[in-house]
Order: sequence, then C-alpha cells, then structure tokens
Amino acid sequence: MTEVLMPPIKETFDAVKLVNEQRSYFDSKITLSYSFRIEQLKKLRNLVAENEQNIMDALHADLRKSSFEAYGTEVGFILGEIDHTIKHLKKWMKPKRVGTPLFHAIGSSKIYSDPYGVTLIIAPWNYPFQLLVGPLIGAMAAGNTAVLKPSELAPHTAQLVNEMIGKTFDKKYISVVMGAVEESKALLEQRFDYIFFTGGVEIGRYVYQCAARHLTPVTLELGGKSPCFVDENINLEVASRRILWGKFTNAGQTCVAPDYLLVDEKIKDKLLDKMQTHLKEFFGENPQLSVDYGRIINERHFDRISGLIEPDKVVVGGKTDKSDLYISPTILDKILPSDPIMNQEIFGPVLPVIAYKHLDEAIKFVNDREKPLAFYVFTESSNYADKVLAETSGGGGCVNDTLMHLGNVNLPFGGVGESGIGAYHGGSSFDTFSHKKSVHKKSTISDLKIRYAPYKNNLPILKKLMKWLN
Repeated sequence: MTEVLMPPIKETFDAVKLVNEQRSYFDSKITLSYSFRIEQLKKLRNLVAENEQNIMDALHADLRKSSFEAYGTEVGFILGEIDHTIKHLKKWMKPKRVGTPLFHAIGSSKIYSDPYGVTLIIAPWNYPFQLLVGPLIGAMAAGNTAVLKPSELAPHTAQLVNEMIGKTFDKKYISVVMGAVEESKALLEQRFDYIFFTGGVEIGRYVYQCAARHLTPVTLELGGKSPCFVDENINLEVASRRILWGKFTNAGQTCVAPDYLLVDEKIKDKLLDKMQTHLKEFFGENPQLSVDYGRIINERHFDRISGLIEPDKVVVGGKTDKSDLYISPTILDKILPSDPIMNQEIFGPVLPVIAYKHLDEAIKFVNDREKPLAFYVFTESSNYADKVLAETSGGGGCVNDTLMHLGNVNLPFGGVGESGIGAYHGGSSFDTFSHKKSVHKKSTISDLKIRYAPYKNNLPILKKLMKWLN
C-alpha cells in the first residue's frame, strides 16, 4: 500500500484573507464561461483518475475500506458524477425559455442560472472523499469558487485531498482548509455566498445559525433513523442480501444505511435465519479477519456504538475489539421503542429488528418520529409499496433495494425536516449551486395605457385582461 505522509493536521490560515481572495477571483468573472468550467472539471477528473490508488489507500488507512468498496462508493462514484456533468453542462448552462402569458404580450421569459459566488463545503469523515468532492463538482459546474473543509477525523484522506487540490488549482479558485473545530468556526464566521454541509444534526443546526447571520443559503445533508419495511411477501434470498449489504457497507457508517427493520411478524424468524447464513457468506466465520469489512472511525464512536448492544438481544455478532476498532456485524431482536438504540441514529454495524402485526402500526411507528434521510421497502406487492410511499415522508429511498438511489445521477439526493435541507447529485448539484434568475423581456412595440394612473374606470378592463395570466 502506498504510504500517505501525515504532517500536522492543523495549519495557520487567515479566513478573512482566503474568502476575500476568492471573492476577488470570482468578481474577475473568469469562472463564468463554459470553456473555463469544462476545463476545470476535466482537470478534476484527471486528478482523481491519476490518484485512484492513492485515494483508495487513504480510505483504507482511515476506515479500513476494501478497494472494492472504496472504488464503488467513492472513487468510481465521483468519476461518474464528473463524466455526467461534463456531458450535460452546456445544456444546463443555457437560459431556459418558459411560457409567457398573453397578459404579458408582446414579450418573452427565461430563467438564467447564475453562480452564487464564494462557496464553503464542509464534509464528514464516513465517506471523506466522495462527500467532499461530490458537492465540489456542482460548485465548479455552476461557476463558483470553493473553500473545502475536509474532516480531521479522516486525516489520511484529508491530507491527500489537500495535496491533490493544492498542486492542481489556484487557491483563489479552490482551496482546502485543514484543521478541526477551531478552523471550521473561523470559516463559518465569514460571509460566504453558499454553504454546503454534510454531517450530524446538531452541528448542522450550528452551521444553519452561522449562515443565518449573513442570510447565506445552505444545503444541509444530515441523517436520522432510516427505516426498512419488510413485507411477508418478499424474495427472501434477495431481500436478506440487499438489506445486509446496505447496512454493513462501510461498517454501517453510512447516513442512509437501514437504521432498523420493521418486519412482518409472520416472516421475521425466516428472515433472521437467512441473514445469519448470508453474513457468514459475506464475511466468513470471523468477520474481523475479512479484508472486506471495515472499522469504526475512532474510539469515541466505538464506545458509543458498542454501548448500544444489549447482549441478551443479540441474534448474531455482538463481538468487539477496541484495540482494532472492530465491532462485528450485529443483529438485535426483541427491540422495544424505549431502548436506547431506538433513540439515536446508530451509524454503525448494529441492526435492530422490530416485528409488527399490521402495516398501519409500522407506518405509525415511523411517522411518530423525525423524518428520516432514507427509507426502504421490501415487498412483491405494489399495493404495500404504494401505501408506504404515500403515507410516510423521507428524503428518498428504494423499493426492494438499499442505498442504490444514490447511484442514479438523475435522482436528487437530500433530506427533509430533521434529515436535511436541499438536494444534489447530477443536474441537481448544478441547480443547488446556481441562483435561478427569472427575466421577462418586454417589447416596446405596444404599451397599454390602462396600466398607468390616473386609473379612472379601468378596473373592469384590468379584471378581464388578468384572466390571461395563465
């Protein structure tokens, strides 16, 4: 494995100077042209492709990610996003013509996509490359400058990105700020034109409060307890594998992982039996020895997650090794709503299972809690799926799969309520980092005099004309 050098994570920086330099760069209008944007995106793509192995090595050092998982969820994911953006950017940048009602004749109406200006992107540690560079693609495509704040909890990836960006882009255009809480607070004191944050709910609230001081628009990608509904009418083999894959990818440290299962009681035992079989197929008798199973990011998270495991409720797993930051893939049964594990996002490799008798009670269970970032439904019944989709609210999800909605660039990804604000991926990333400027262009050939004072008896005429507004 290529060694990733680790200089001290903190470095002195002047937040005011950095933002002012980026603002001056943006004000020069260099970022506005299609040619500049496409050139920079191609640079970014080449940079990622050239450093593919280095990125995967860094992810392994931070989270013990396998090459397969690191490429599929981070490197390859980003390359696909860049390719899609390069392919469609010219179309996205074109002003969009919209209809103009007869009331406004003779005229035309268009929507222009303007960059906001200087943007701040704050990334988490669980997918430290993808969740930093993914939003950056949208910021660049939309014609902004960007300040990137990687997570100090994934230091190898943070340092690598710092080196990659620093040697490729002018820091007045794209800059990486290393450090921890102190540096993040210094950045959030500045006036940015857009802030994109991915992380926990409480820090998200703090970011939102800081943005409010300057009335800065934000995207907040947060989290929550994402439910997974399991009907009695399922393909047991497929459902078991896909649920386990979605839960234990990245050792469960995924904001859209199934947080808990709501399973029809008639099928629960069969599902649990099948899951135990598939876990052995995936990771062997001892998952700690599997090269395909990751580790917890640090001791603080290890202690929190392991403290949620009640030994008498363990169906499979429950083994821990703090010296290795290892928590085995764990499934818990006989879970009560009052259990500690049901009162916080797990964000780790522990899957609680709750049985239900009737679908309505499962739906009520979900609706009585904060809106999740994701939801999953396993069923062969379209009526069952339609009912869940119609009667619950969440950021997005899948029917008969997990996580895969993130892999479709045509689907906006984002939360609702406590799980977030705004969305991105593909064209939605361009839209997120663009202000939609509406412009009506009016001809001077004719000019209705009734719009001007004195209005006299013109109200009846106005009422008739305004019927043509639609």
